[in-house]
Formats: sequence, structure tokens, C-alpha cells
Amino acid sequence: MALSMLTGRLHRASCLWSHFLPQSGALCNAISHSTTDGGYLGAQLTDLKHFRPSEPSQTTQLRGFASIQPEDTVYSGPQAAVPRRVTLKTIRQMYARSEALSMVTAYDYPSAVHVDSAGIDILLVGDSVAMVVHGHDTTLPVTMDDMLVHCKAVSRGARRAFLVADLPFGSYETSPQQAVQSAVRMMKEGLMDAVKLEGGGVARVAAASAIVGAGVAVMGHVGLMPQAISVLGGFRPHGQTASEAVRVLREAKALQDAGCFAMVLECVPPVVAAAVTRELSIPTIGIGAGPHCSGQVLVYHDLLGMMQHPHYVKVTPKFCKQYASVGTVIQEALQSYRDEVAGRQFPGPKHTPYKIADKEVHQMERILREEGFDAAADCVENQLHGRRLMPIGEE
Repeated sequence: MALSMLTGRLHRASCLWSHFLPQSGALCNAISHSTTDGGYLGAQLTDLKHFRPSEPSQTTQLRGFASIQPEDTVYSGPQAAVPRRVTLKTIRQMYARSEALSMVTAYDYPSAVHVDSAGIDILLVGDSVAMVVHGHDTTLPVTMDDMLVHCKAVSRGARRAFLVADLPFGSYETSPQQAVQSAVRMMKEGLMDAVKLEGGGVARVAAASAIVGAGVAVMGHVGLMPQAISVLGGFRPHGQTASEAVRVLREAKALQDAGCFAMVLECVPPVVAAAVTRELSIPTIGIGAGPHCSGQVLVYHDLLGMMQHPHYVKVTPKFCKQYASVGTVIQEALQSYRDEVAGRQFPGPKHTPYKIADKEVHQMERILREEGFDAAADCVENQLHGRRLMPIGEE
């Protein structure tokens, strides 16, 4: 009875491990057929004792079975230690210490890696992707599915920054229930830490409250609201009259009371941003709102000077400071590549690394001739004898 109970437990444990270790799979089968053969079971247990996870070959084997990812990839290389993530608690602690918060809007894996490596605190996957990446004139065309694609890419590239996603136009206006459903998708599918919504009217405040009540952190957004250009009459600064300025403050306060953890202030005069920042007890993140906010945000492509295309120049805001002219470097590099390809300078020997043994080349030539691929066989023969191959089109 005792042996039967022991083997039963061992069978369940070894079958669980068999998903990761081939050795355990064999043991699972052995145990299932050895409930009465204590000696055979003992031998199998003795074999299992030889398993050492610290040995490189077995550790590699374990890692391979524990992941759907290949052990080595084209882009494999040294991996940096996983940094400590910025959380809502981190943001609140920084705010309490009056430390400025940095936020960058980015939209894909490569930019997320750069933003993360730079130590930026918050990464926003903004609906401005519609204009910056997809070439639209406004943010309105981008859909929830579009946003989720970008969110997933960013989440794979950023391991440290606190991730916030814009709820796109049309995904939260109908009802608080719709807002909650969209926010939950951003968390579950987009792997975000929080969502951002625009506006501080009654309906927006209700949506923010419902989302927070569902357990999702919300960042508010007042001032210029790009999703509301239909009623605003275009992109224009906000809060330039006393009544507008006070409304900005009222909306920000209402969103804070609804549970928002931070507030974006866009395109408002510095004095308005300063007043809102002083009144609120949550961080304000300025964009075109002057230096008195708790933090600042810029778009990745804007601050790096990524493009000089006429469309992009048209949508680049006046308040953006360019910290580099990456677009010029990119353009020059692409033109150099084009010139080297046209002049048949690229690829040279340094960038032609893959080899095949001479005996395999001889075998290849023979097979090609047997199968009637004479032109290809002649090409291989010329390679073998060191003759210059004529470029395609010059033969």
C-alpha cells in the first residue's frame, strides 16, 4: 500500500516535469508500469539523481522545453539584468519628493527599447500614432485594434518604464461600460499598466470613475484634446481666456476626484498649468504647458528630429524641442546604401560571411548538371575556378 501511494505521487510529479525534461518523461512512463516492482523503481530514482540543473547542457535543455522561443536567434546576444520596474507607487513617491517625471510617447519595439534604456519613467503609447506613424492628419482614424498592436510591441521592448495607453476615439464615449471594456482590453491584450482618456466633462469623469472602479489605473488629459477637434475647430491652444482657464482646472479636479493618478496638461499657458499643478494632489505632465508641471512629455519622433517630410513638418508642434537630428542621419545612411548597391560595392567580403566547403560545391555542380540546370552549374564552376561572375543583366 505504501509503495503504491509513493509511486502514485511520483507518477504525478514526474509527469508534470515531463513537460520540461525528457528524463522525467521516461521516468513517468517507467513509474506507471512499476507499481509492484520496487527494485525497478529504485533504479529509475537512482538515474534521476544524476540530473544536475546546474550543468550547462541540462540547463539549456530545461530552458528550451520551458519556452516557445528559440534558444538562439539572429539577434541573440548578452542580456542586461532586468531593471526594477517603475510602478504607480514609484510615481507617487517621486511626486511626494518633488522629483520631475519624464514621459515619452512611443509606438513600437525599437523605440520602446531606446526609451527604456534611457531611464524614462513613463512610456505612453499615444493615439498620435495615427499621425506620426500612419500618416493621418488627425488622431481620430486609429482604432482599438490598431492601438493594441502598438501596445503589444511596446510592452515587449520596455521592461522598466510604466506603460500607459491612450484609449482611442470611439472606444469609451458611448458608456462607462464601453470604457471599462476597452480599458480591460488594454490591460489584458496590450499588457499596459494604465490607460489615458481625454476630457473632463461629466461623461468623461463617469468613464474614468468606472475604469478606476474596475481596477485599472487612469491618467487624465485636459487642455487641448486632439480627439475633440471636431468641436474645437482644429488644433489650438487652450485656456487662453479666464473662463477657459478655470474650466481646465475644474475638469482636472473632477478627474482627480474620479480616481485619476496623474493629469496631462496640453497646450495651455504656463500660468494656467502652474495653477492646476498647485491645486491638484496628483502629478501633472505638461506638453506645451510650460515648466511648472510635475513632469514633461514629448513624442519620440519629435524630440529626435526623425523626419523632414512635408507632412511630418506640418504636424510637428511648435512647443517641441529637438534634441537630435536623427532624420538627417537616417536620410544620409539610406542614400549611402542606395549608392553602394547601385555601384555594386555592397555587399563586400566582410558582409558575405556564409561559406560552403569545396567538396559540397563540387557535389552541387554535379547534381545541377544531372538535373539539367546547366546555367546554374556553369555559375558554380566559374566560382570554383575563381572566374569573375558577371552581374545579373550584364551576361
